[in-house]
Amino acid sequence: MSAGLDRGRILGDSTARVWFIMVSDFQCPYCKQFHDESFAALQKDYVANGKVRMAYVNFPLPIHQNAWPAAEAAMCAGAQGKFWPMHDVLFASQDAWAEQHPAGRAIDSLASSVGVDTVALDRCVAQHASKGLIDADIDRAEHAGARSTPTVIIGTRVLIGVQPTANYRRALDSALAAAK
Repeated sequence: MSAGLDRGRILGDSTARVWFIMVSDFQCPYCKQFHDESFAALQKDYVANGKVRMAYVNFPLPIHQNAWPAAEAAMCAGAQGKFWPMHDVLFASQDAWAEQHPAGRAIDSLASSVGVDTVALDRCVAQHASKGLIDADIDRAEHAGARSTPTVIIGTRVLIGVQPTANYRRALDSALAAAK
């Protein structure tokens, strides 16, 4: 099951030579800003055409009470092939669930809205099936130099904080040129 949870948060052609790694927290307002301003354009212009692979790396910050439940729900939705729809709806509806305590009911409603089987999702979350992957994400992100969210890693470049979309494009174009 863990392989399915892990693969669910990767987009793009498996032969793409450049990775776009998003170190993110679903409750982080700056991560939402990245999502709203840059994600769709980068996905369309670099991932959809097979140039780049994109991966979401969980980095739930302790200051966000619902970041961990949201990360677990997204990863468990990934086991049903629904990580990216869950990713999108969590960011789009961040204001609706971020301050709920507990957030489970609001997150379940969002999951249902994108076609996730909430009975299976709740079972996966209750069993903490994705905890090991999220813990490993945090370790990998810290090892790569991430200390805050969002952090984007493209090749050897680490872009900290929300950047203009043009900065991500420059880094991607440079990495693609170097990969030829």
